Amino acid sequence: MHWADYTAQSLSNRGGAQVSASGITPSGEFHIGHLREILSAEMIHRACLDAGMESKYIFIVDSMDPLRRVYDFLSPSYERYIGHPLAYVPAPDAGGEPGDGGTSYADHFLAPFLGSLGQIGVSPEVVMNHETYESGKFSEGIDAAISKKDEIRGIIESISGRELPSDWFPYNPVGSNGSLDGVTVTGYEKPFVHWVDALGVEGKSDIRRAEGKMPWRVDWAARWIIHGITCEPAGKDHGAAGGSFDTGIPICELLGGDPPDKIVYEWIQLKGMGPMSSSSGLTIGPMEALSLVPPEILRYVVARSKINRHIEFDTGVGLFQTADEYERLVSNPMIEEDSMTKRQLVALETQKGALRLSQVKAGSDPRDSVGGVSFRHLSMLAQIKSSDDDVWKSLRRSGHIEGDPGESLEDRLARMRNWIEGPHFPQHARLQIRSQVSDEARANLDERAMNFLSGLSSLLSECQWREGEIATAISEAADSSGVSRKEGFSALYWSLIGKSNGPKASSLLSEMERDDVLSLLESAK
Repeated sequence: MHWADYTAQSLSNRGGAQVSASGITPSGEFHIGHLREILSAEMIHRACLDAGMESKYIFIVDSMDPLRRVYDFLSPSYERYIGHPLAYVPAPDAGGEPGDGGTSYADHFLAPFLGSLGQIGVSPEVVMNHETYESGKFSEGIDAAISKKDEIRGIIESISGRELPSDWFPYNPVGSNGSLDGVTVTGYEKPFVHWVDALGVEGKSDIRRAEGKMPWRVDWAARWIIHGITCEPAGKDHGAAGGSFDTGIPICELLGGDPPDKIVYEWIQLKGMGPMSSSSGLTIGPMEALSLVPPEILRYVVARSKINRHIEFDTGVGLFQTADEYERLVSNPMIEEDSMTKRQLVALETQKGALRLSQVKAGSDPRDSVGGVSFRHLSMLAQIKSSDDDVWKSLRRSGHIEGDPGESLEDRLARMRNWIEGPHFPQHARLQIRSQVSDEARANLDERAMNFLSGLSSLLSECQWREGEIATAISEAADSSGVSRKEGFSALYWSLIGKSNGPKASSLLSEMERDDVLSLLESAK
């Protein structure tokens, strides 16, 4: 059973409607690592729906979290906003200076990220946490937390193993300058928390308004109750022993709630570079990733991996391999047979689940996402055809498509061109068709290889210019010249692209003009 289906089955034991959730702090540019949490929660939500359960998916934006520092992309002017909730900080302009306040910092960074989610089929109910505070929905939890602050302190200290400051309080008021930093609580008379800030100003915050917030570990437990959350996958930092999930469960129960089951996901790492981190700058953004990768493939990267296994996201060679794997599943799905072992049956159900959950539109036919053209073939055409129209003509001629390309295929070609033109495309996969055999190539061609190319030239001058007939000509030329198939292909690739290997030779040749091929092979003599 796929991990999302297994989780949905476990959630069914809770009874009632299910609420899957994920959250994010909009402090800066998002990276693709954030998609692991979001897609994990969304796929569990889909699995619940597929199982006939009532379910919804919410996306909580931690807009009450403070601006913690002046990031590299911000001007020093933002120093005065450190500690201010992101919902009440002005968005930066193009120069990194604080804007006019028409758009908040939180909304500024959130909007493009939500656009990315839409492209991969994620349409959550968005919850802005500052609005939840403004509406007073946190007030009951805040009051309960204050009345049980000693018990909560004990939970956090005993489970996390760290000692809290002597003045710790389960509510952080906003001071006179709009900051959450440097504010000391001096008393509580429901519904007001009294305080003195770093400037020596005394004041009070109404817990029914967004005039303060609870610390993260308490806030998280309270929101589980407010939104009725039954499932919220957590990263291994929060899910580690003694982490915020372990403290959140008993705090939630203390506040009268039913906490979700603990589900921990591993991080996404950039191939060979370790976990992505906004603070270290080691990232690739969702918009950048989506400009390169078909959305179904991006979903498949998460869907195919067990939730507790880390993912190496490879925008180079590995992308070809992932696409090949996805396309094999689409084109040749496993079929259940009586002779299958238990392990094979598990693999079958897992693959079926991964393919189902990889679709942008739930319930759609996976074959539509491929459009009849493999990722590798489209990569070749995008490099050797200068215009999209030439690509479509080629695909019609080869029988891959009939008539005009569908929207999905047009979209895939656009992303493919972005990938090829950008820094992530693997150098060894780049194609440059030679007009004549280079000196380097000639140095790799011995007499037997030259005989093969000469014989191939003769056969290609007479055969039908179609991929099947060209493939036959290559085989016959190898047989007649006494070279192995591997040696023949190597000689041909050296002649065509100056490398020892490349895309399917018959496909490549069929996309070239016959006279150009014959002229190139003639230059090898």
